[in-house]
Amino acid sequence: MKKYFITGLLVWIPLAITFTVLTWIIRTLDGWMLPWLPQHLQPQTVLGFDIPGLGVVLCIFILFATGVIAANVLGQRLVRMWESLLGRIPVVKSIYSSVKQVSDTLFSSSGQAFRKALLVQYPRQGAWTIAFLTGVPGGDIAQHLGGNHVSVYVPTTPNPTSGFFLMLPVADVIELDMSVDEALKYIISMGVVAPPTHGPDSAIILSE
Repeated sequence: MKKYFITGLLVWIPLAITFTVLTWIIRTLDGWMLPWLPQHLQPQTVLGFDIPGLGVVLCIFILFATGVIAANVLGQRLVRMWESLLGRIPVVKSIYSSVKQVSDTLFSSSGQAFRKALLVQYPRQGAWTIAFLTGVPGGDIAQHLGGNHVSVYVPTTPNPTSGFFLMLPVADVIELDMSVDEALKYIISMGVVAPPTHGPDSAIILSE
């Protein structure tokens, strides 16, 4: 009976967690987006009942439309005007510029941030953990370090949204033949969900 009970848990727990997360996302976006609709366009007014997930559809549409507008010459000019306006507001300027710089680095298709999973020794020699490449040290920091270094993010487990920022010599970093998604699953599961082996030489030393 214990075996059957555990097997049942393994079937239902992932489904329950997935359903809970999706429900939270849908309700959150509905709560954010639907109040912006005029009252005469609200589903309750038009159809007589609510439509769960309409906020998700509206959010996707707004993001897509914003991307289309911002991709052309006129849209880019409007974005620059908007950024210039925000750049003149105290406090808002500091917050917006910092967040934009980070988001541009993380989500840029040409950027290298969080594109590679690495193997590093942390918090001491002989203890290994997974890290993510975020870039290279710059400015005055690079002058003090000397030699080739990389910037890495070492996430905590099981919550990878917190972690540590380190600057390590290239010689001390091993690039893994592992996708970022596989590495995140490995971290979140605390090593339980092992990534697949891609070959006998699954780790490659980063070139200096």
